Amino acid sequence: MIYRIILIITFFWLGHTFLPAQEKGMASYYSNRLHGRRMSDGTRYHRDSLICAHKSYELGTMLKVTNIKNGKSVIVRVADRCHGRRIIDLSYAAAEEIGIISSGVAMVKVEKYKAEKGIPYRREIDDDLPELDFEITEKDSYFKPNWGKDGKKDNDKKNSEKKRHKHKKNRK
Repeated sequence: MIYRIILIITFFWLGHTFLPAQEKGMASYYSNRLHGRRMSDGTRYHRDSLICAHKSYELGTMLKVTNIKNGKSVIVRVADRCHGRRIIDLSYAAAEEIGIISSGVAMVKVEKYKAEKGIPYRREIDDDLPELDFEITEKDSYFKPNWGKDGKKDNDKKNSEKKRHKHKKNRK
């Protein structure tokens, strides 16, 4: 008898710890009167944003909320705390996306959302693009830039300075 009780307790403890975190319960949505009021994370509530209030998840956590009745789901950010018997309060836009506006409340499944990381856009088809040939040429020994030719520019500068200097002397 004691072994059975220990086995059952162990099963429930292991089952609770290693199962993916998801909850099922009733969800409702914020009324329009709350539009513009501050939430627990400091932001203002906007009825068209995809946010929610949850009892235990950290503020800023992304959650996937699925309506069990119709299978529609939405990804929301936790921005507030809720209380009462409902497990989550959704913004008006989030409630509209999963179809609970008409009923007011619905049975939902809530799970933590993990964004897929990887290549944001990957081409499916490889086009036959031409291969680019970067030709490397040898250094031309006969080419010298203007600034490197026998100091011609330096002489021009010196001559122009002398002319300006003479012009100033003649004025005085």
